Amino acid sequence: MSETYFFDTYAFFEIIYGNPNYMRYSGERIITTIFNIAELDYNLKKEIPKEKAEEYTKDFFNFVVPVTLLDIQEAMDLKIKHKDLSIPDVIGYIVAKRYGVKFLTGDEGFRNMENVEFVKK
Repeated sequence: MSETYFFDTYAFFEIIYGNPNYMRYSGERIITTIFNIAELDYNLKKEIPKEKAEEYTKDFFNFVVPVTLLDIQEAMDLKIKHKDLSIPDVIGYIVAKRYGVKFLTGDEGFRNMENVEFVKK
């Protein structure tokens, strides 16, 4: 039985680029937000051909879950406390908690936070 994880943008990049530390998560159920997909699309387009970037964006868009006003408000409270974290990732962290799933990342800013599955490169 597979588990569900919230993939932040970092996790998507590690899967795309074949990081062996992330391969065990490639068969798991995934959720993410539209904000992480936007961040992914933007950053991929800076690194790979536009068509390939848009293919990844389209594929991962299937895992987007809704974000509520309360999610955004709680995330901005978290962002005020942790200025180094990105807005898409703090929103995602709050959404992961609401869904009761682990937030998968290698972002150092999340290393010691609860409800985080921290996997480095």
